[in-house]
Amino acid sequence: MGYNCVVLAKQVPDTQRITGQVMNDDGTVNRAALPAIFNPEDLNALEMALQIKDRFGGRVTVITMGLPAATKLLRDALYRGADDAILVTDQRCAASDTLATSYILSCAVRKLDYDIVLCGRQAIDGDTAQVGPQLAEKLGITQITYAEAMEALEDRKITARRNLGNGWQLVRSELPVLLTVTGDAPESRVPAARRMMKYKNARTAIEIERSIRAANPAATDSAVKSMVKEQADALAQRGLLIQQWDLTYLNADLTWCGRNGSPTKVHRIQSVVLAAKESKDIAPTDEGIAAMIHELIQDKIIA
Repeated sequence: MGYNCVVLAKQVPDTQRITGQVMNDDGTVNRAALPAIFNPEDLNALEMALQIKDRFGGRVTVITMGLPAATKLLRDALYRGADDAILVTDQRCAASDTLATSYILSCAVRKLDYDIVLCGRQAIDGDTAQVGPQLAEKLGITQITYAEAMEALEDRKITARRNLGNGWQLVRSELPVLLTVTGDAPESRVPAARRMMKYKNARTAIEIERSIRAANPAATDSAVKSMVKEQADALAQRGLLIQQWDLTYLNADLTWCGRNGSPTKVHRIQSVVLAAKESKDIAPTDEGIAAMIHELIQDKIIA
């Protein structure tokens, strides 16, 4: 008996590369100046889903919500073993907070036949850890948070090990269930060369349209639409069409999407600038360093 897993993934800026050069004057990060990567704990969630597939069969579907550029993440997921990939993209999703995001994703997950939903505990660009639990509530299914391992899966019941920080806990639940996965779970497998050769040509409809317009700048909209359909059908027959869903297809209530559905409001961004009250020159000698350490200990800056 196979289990169908849905993995929710996010493309995030690489926060390990934040320097003064990528900071805006108001203290925010210029995301465009940072490379976009697969959210690390979402990779752990993907690996857990792939291990379930390897042991019990079934399919793994990866969903991401974002700009068309997020298709790169979906191809990466296909390289690693995912069976299907879905891009949820719509200008009306802009400015969604965690509440709106979880609602939109719940609309997408309901379109699928699933047994287990997995996502990373949190994204490194927000660290809220809210989307997973909110999504489980909207789907009306059990949630197991901070999962680091799947201990057992049989008779449509799953046993997962939760990381409690100072220990662990075994939790058992009937399916369907949602797991939020921590970075302590097994690391993701590397992309397979054979799958990379196959899925490097996987495309969404918007990518197909952009390439057609670039190659045929004088083509009419109707001609472009016809060519997009033809190429999309050809890719679909080869299993290389990445599905692209918008809010209309999801039958989403727009009052719960984007800015309208986001009660979180940013009233002010305060940039904290640390300024030294005084400076001292330390002699580059053993005595100078020893004196500095002694002073830091006296001031209780270090112990």
